[in-house]
Amino acid sequence: MEEWVAHPTEHTALDEVIPCVEPATANESLYRSRQVTFELVNVVNQVITNVSNRNFPPQLTPLYYNQSGPLMPLLCNPFTPDLRDRNCSRGEVTLDNATQVWKKYECQSTTVSGGAEICATVGRVTPSIYGQMTAGVTVSQGLYQYGPFLIQLQDCTFVRDTFTTINQGYCPGLERYSKWVYVGLVMVSLAVMLSLIFWVIYARERRHRVYSKQHQPYPVEDKPAATVPGA
Repeated sequence: MEEWVAHPTEHTALDEVIPCVEPATANESLYRSRQVTFELVNVVNQVITNVSNRNFPPQLTPLYYNQSGPLMPLLCNPFTPDLRDRNCSRGEVTLDNATQVWKKYECQSTTVSGGAEICATVGRVTPSIYGQMTAGVTVSQGLYQYGPFLIQLQDCTFVRDTFTTINQGYCPGLERYSKWVYVGLVMVSLAVMLSLIFWVIYARERRHRVYSKQHQPYPVEDKPAATVPGA
């Protein structure tokens, strides 16, 4: 692990389980995620500016759906056209609260001949248009909030930082305790091995004593008297 953290571009055993991309590829992915976020926010704002906040005559269907009431605020684009970070302007809603704010501008709709949906009450967006705008905000918010983190996973920056923290904060103690455990296991192994050796010696000695006792010759005085044939 320490080798991989120190040399992330070199081939190590961790490459098989943690495939990483080149930094240039990761930067390109980050650039594309910002570009998609910028374009999605622009599309939503164009709908608000050119459709929802306009009062069209009834003849201009489908641009006309009886939209009325206060104008909807625009969505804050977190990036400039050159994809740098951008601060929100006054009156814009952020990706975090846009759906809640726009909910106030949703009208109750009804379906007319031809399947067109028009507002039956005051409002700037129909439920279907509001749903499409909410979907765009959800995608943009996901890319904006989680894109950088996903890029860190892609180029293994997050994994490398995590391994560095583990290596610096936990490995010294873990290594010390592992040595203690290893020494303890060695001592237990030696004790078991010595016990087996002593048991083998004891068993052989005991068997030798039993054998010697069984084959010990009788003393002369204890031998039975010889019998004479025909006596």
